[in-house]
Amino acid sequence: MTRDDPTPDDHDGEEPFPEGERDTDDGEADANDPGDTEDSDLPNESAVGDGLDIPDDSAAEETTNEASRPDHRPAAANSTDPTDPTDSDPFAVHSADELGSASDPSVDDGMASVTDPNPSPEGGESGGSSSQGLFDDLLSGDPIFENKDVLRPSYTPERLPHRNEQINNMATILVGALRGETPSNILIYGKTGTGKTASAKFVSNELETTSQKYDVPCEVEYINCEVTDTQYRVLAQLANTFIEANQRHVEERLDEVRALADRAETNPGALDGTEFETPEAVESRIEELETDLDEFEPVPMTGWPTDRVYATFFDAVDYRERVVVIMLDEIDKLVEKSGDDTLYNLSRMNSELDNSRVSIMGISNDLKFTEFLDPRVKSSLGEEEIVFPPYDATQLRDILAARATLAFVDDALSEDVIPLCAAFAAQEHGDARRALDLLRTAGELAERSQTDRVDEDHVREAQEKIEIDRVVEVVRTLPTQSKVVLFAVILLERKGAKNINTGEVYNIYRRLCDEIDADVLTQRRVTDLISELDMLGIVNAVVVSKGRYGRTKEMNLSVPIEDTEAVLTSDSRLGDIEDVKPFVQARFDN
Repeated sequence: MTRDDPTPDDHDGEEPFPEGERDTDDGEADANDPGDTEDSDLPNESAVGDGLDIPDDSAAEETTNEASRPDHRPAAANSTDPTDPTDSDPFAVHSADELGSASDPSVDDGMASVTDPNPSPEGGESGGSSSQGLFDDLLSGDPIFENKDVLRPSYTPERLPHRNEQINNMATILVGALRGETPSNILIYGKTGTGKTASAKFVSNELETTSQKYDVPCEVEYINCEVTDTQYRVLAQLANTFIEANQRHVEERLDEVRALADRAETNPGALDGTEFETPEAVESRIEELETDLDEFEPVPMTGWPTDRVYATFFDAVDYRERVVVIMLDEIDKLVEKSGDDTLYNLSRMNSELDNSRVSIMGISNDLKFTEFLDPRVKSSLGEEEIVFPPYDATQLRDILAARATLAFVDDALSEDVIPLCAAFAAQEHGDARRALDLLRTAGELAERSQTDRVDEDHVREAQEKIEIDRVVEVVRTLPTQSKVVLFAVILLERKGAKNINTGEVYNIYRRLCDEIDADVLTQRRVTDLISELDMLGIVNAVVVSKGRYGRTKEMNLSVPIEDTEAVLTSDSRLGDIEDVKPFVQARFDN
């Protein structure tokens, strides 16, 4: 910048300081002026060292704009020389006598907040770099799990112990798909945790792998009807799945045909041995594929008439030749929510399809759900039935041992862990899913306690935790009226009542309903709600004869009272009841 260059605060060429307020440098080093030291690396060092009183424009510009700085600090009273490099830095140390030695660590320069955003209170390293963090402590122990996902229900193992018979039956039925035939529809029954879904997915994976090996178009589509529980959602999900598959197929085919067209331009013999006789036929095929690609329209999750969704799904499935197996898990939930229209439409598709074939594989926990189906649907859907019996303790032990080898590091389990998990699960109707959850939870508890092995105590603690979690989830999702009935039972048990009868529950129930301003149901309906709580395993109710006074139900709570009460009082309506003693006294008033 030259001397004549204007600055933002240039007032007609006037000096930035009034006359007589500028100091002059005599050229001698000043012990108290760090700007005059020989080794100074501050700006304008050469001008200062020469002792020339040459005003520096950059210093003047810095001074005149100083008031506009966000971090502006007033300059020291003895620092008015614009040629002094220390005046261009408002943070410079001007006097060792006033501020102390810069090298003295005991001197607080007032800048700790600038240079150290996390000052250590004891003068040590800041930022906590030398201390253990929250997750460092948790990661300090040796891991117990090798692959925890192996113990989750979503995992499909490479081998399913004690299910060879059912797997072979499914394979025998579905092998027709690899021959281009339409496989029979299959219904699979069994209680929760008997390996139905895992076996069906295993067979499906094998079917798709073998179809690729022999270049046979065969696809399996899985739908969980507990989530996708309406006809519209099922058809929309299937339609969009096949539309996406068709788009990929058309795009791949377009790339092949376009590459062939490019080769044919320079080499007419490139079409020999292909389905095209002329370059015009190739171009025509490209136009057809591009038109097909433009016409693919995904189905929105809401908004279309059901018949349009079905037509779109039908066209997407029949676009090209293939065999499709539609696996409907929890199929009884779909029938319960939407009736059997979906099953009727799917089971009747093959009579109208030209290129593809569809087979249905339904999986259900309810052996009686087909009793509610239309006879025509039942006859076409239940062509083949496969039943999965519960596992016994020995079979569960084999399943856990196979999974534990993959899930845990070596020597992570004590000898009694797997037998105990299997024994607990065998009591729950041979539920392998429960056994796997129990083993996984026991491992997690051991990991949290930072022990290197899972032992019997961890399994028992996991059993209690899973039971409480199940109760909490069931109670939390109860309707309000059922919660009030259950709350009445808890209040009576809190008072020490035994063999509580329906009349006693009903008396307290009515008072609770008045308190929370809820509708009061009839005693007959409350008795039905008690039966539902009994079926869920929350209360244990038995019918007792009172002779000429008739019959009544006597009940006791069969879940932990503290946890159940905590869930109930977390409900905003029941939580508003401040004093429950008057309601308990109703037992003795009546």
